[in-house]
Amino acid sequence: MTTTWKPDSWRAMPIQQVPDYADPAALAAVEARLSSYPPLVFAGEARKLKKGLAAVSRGESFLLQGGDCAESFAEHHPDNIRDFFRVFLQMAVVLTFAGQMPVVKVGRIAGQFAKPRSAPLEAMNGIELPSYRGDIINGIEFTPESRNPDPRRIEDSYRQSAATLNLLRAFAQGGYANLEHVHQWMLGFVKDSPQGHHYQEIADRISEAMAFMRACGIDPDTAPSLRSTDFFTSHEALLLGYEQAMTRVDSTSGDWYATSGHMLWIGDRTRQPDHAHVEYMRGVKNPIGLKCGPSLSADGLLKLIDILNPENEAGRLTLICRFGANKVFDHLPQLIRAVEREGRSVVWSCDPMHGNTIKAITGYKTRPFELILKEVKSFFEVHAAEGTYPGGIHIEMTGKNVTECTGGARAITDEDLSDRYHTHCDPRLNADQALELAFLVAELLKASRHGETRKIAVAGI
Repeated sequence: MTTTWKPDSWRAMPIQQVPDYADPAALAAVEARLSSYPPLVFAGEARKLKKGLAAVSRGESFLLQGGDCAESFAEHHPDNIRDFFRVFLQMAVVLTFAGQMPVVKVGRIAGQFAKPRSAPLEAMNGIELPSYRGDIINGIEFTPESRNPDPRRIEDSYRQSAATLNLLRAFAQGGYANLEHVHQWMLGFVKDSPQGHHYQEIADRISEAMAFMRACGIDPDTAPSLRSTDFFTSHEALLLGYEQAMTRVDSTSGDWYATSGHMLWIGDRTRQPDHAHVEYMRGVKNPIGLKCGPSLSADGLLKLIDILNPENEAGRLTLICRFGANKVFDHLPQLIRAVEREGRSVVWSCDPMHGNTIKAITGYKTRPFELILKEVKSFFEVHAAEGTYPGGIHIEMTGKNVTECTGGARAITDEDLSDRYHTHCDPRLNADQALELAFLVAELLKASRHGETRKIAVAGI
């Protein structure tokens, strides 16, 4: 680990999960152009998110982070962005009411284009080609031309991110996030869901609260905060050349910020303490995340915390735990105890997606909804036992009713997966499953507030 940090100091370190570009000069030219482009986000916005995450670390807010597994060029459509944002807002309202605290809203969007892969090559019909690494690097079509890493895709990703952010900002501040609209959408879900009766109580209580506020003269016309919301973006900082090109000095503080997104995270495959991704991330002042999988030891976690958050700044570091439904009790307690023992300020978040991926009998990669819920429930139970705060969830989801994860109230089966399996990488919760999960997490969050997590029976959630 170098002592003096610069945006390019990562280039002197070992690195994992990088593509092999055939024309390094073309890549350098693209990165040079990007470094002169306008930032996608601003330092003040990143600081505002860090302040919100600091409140999460103190148990005063809850983090909802979610979005596409990997954004694609083919699905870049305003309707897709709108549908995602709509479901995300509904989830946030349910969690806000249940937790009786603010929800920090962070999307996996406007930059989530690069994906780590378990193998550099993929075989099909006896032919080997480079693995698909996300649209920012290569194409999903299984041809030599498509799978060849292309630097021009980096600029295309920047332009798509800028357009997506422009629409998201309009939605968040232009009236689409009106609380009364969001509540009406949610009531429609409750009415149409096969398990809607289970969520009716929360929906009714929200309706009563809103009716009371209107009677008191508090409505979106008199209270602007009821018709707008803060929404932040995030992605995995995997393609470091892109991140370096988008790293800028904040004119007000003199600090370096990644301006490709408000929050970046380090994946479970690239968190080596003496490697490039950790080196880059330690120097930017954005709030950052760290994926924590089963192979991470307590001592290893503390070493990474020392590197990434040496000043123990609240809101700086979110630990995104992804163990698998049956491994939470084996790994999470020891990490919590180490962090508590050393007095580290972190946000604990649960990623119940990545550790629960299986192959269905039909050959499709999927994630059973019951395992996703089991991991979330175990996450809450461990924190209850340790006396710590389960600060958030991190999920892969879409606003469309795809058929990629099995289970849920509408009981998607292995045989249903082929109906609308649209993901470019890993299976996502569809709109109904995502909102259903929010209602179930709301029950856990409500019980956690009253110290009753262990009393929630499996059948009751």
